[in-house]
Amino acid sequence: MDCCRSANPFRLCSALRVLGSFMVFLVLAIVTLSYYAVVVVAWGPRLSHGFPVSVLASVIIVVFHLLLALLIWSYFMVVFHDPGAVPANWRPLLDEESLERTASATLSDYIAPETRASTSSPPEGIERRPNTGYCARCQNGKPPRCHHCSVCQRCVLKMDHHCVWVVNCVGARNYKFFLLFLIYTFLETILDTFVLLPNFVKFFGDARKHSSSPGNLAVTFLAFVLNLAFALSLLCFVGMHTSLVLSNTTTIEVYEKKKAVIWKYDLGKRKNFEQVFGTKKLLWFLPLFSAEDLEKIPALKGLDFPTRSDVEL
Repeated sequence: MDCCRSANPFRLCSALRVLGSFMVFLVLAIVTLSYYAVVVVAWGPRLSHGFPVSVLASVIIVVFHLLLALLIWSYFMVVFHDPGAVPANWRPLLDEESLERTASATLSDYIAPETRASTSSPPEGIERRPNTGYCARCQNGKPPRCHHCSVCQRCVLKMDHHCVWVVNCVGARNYKFFLLFLIYTFLETILDTFVLLPNFVKFFGDARKHSSSPGNLAVTFLAFVLNLAFALSLLCFVGMHTSLVLSNTTTIEVYEKKKAVIWKYDLGKRKNFEQVFGTKKLLWFLPLFSAEDLEKIPALKGLDFPTRSDVEL
């Protein structure tokens, strides 16, 4: 009985933090393996071949490096960027303060045309009533969509999930970076799978004839299998998170959304997308936000979220 009482249920959470540090090195190892297989073994030597092989090799290597740069940039942004913490002694705005701060904002600024069409009796301003709780562990208020992470041991703003691959929580302020990491990793693994396919097929003939370096054969085989496996698994994740972004839902909120007749945070696909990626189209595919978006889009701060006016809070 004493052993049960002294058992710490959060030891596993601490272990996950240690595992996360290992996962960073694993990601870098897979990237290095893929780089060696694609650039050094498979397509780098073909740059010296005649037309059109050299042109194809050049295009593949350029696209490979471009996706790799965006992948690594997005990865380290989500690893090192704070997903959003609740300010000390945070309390929700009073109704009067909320109305005063949103009096100048019209509903059309936040809700897309397809959503406005189904809205009845639209108010003059956004509905932003506090829907808050209290975290006994942090001993602090909890803004809407905020959840306590047992691994990070703190409340995270608009928490989506804790990801061991990035050694960090995914929340309001780094969700875009996480999505870009998923997308660019998916594109990179798809590219690697296709460009390594001829070498993978050739692998079996070379292995029987012993005509190639055993090390290069092993690298080609392993890189192809790993990239194919990651491409197939990431396809599911990219599809899932695309659906979540377009409905303005987090992974944690999926069950709650199923129970709701109308999801109060669903402002229409365009506005839902902009609450994660911002309004500047040139920055949509880069792990960056404009200063204007950080200032004017409340969802990017993670403390306040506009809601549909046709939902009673």
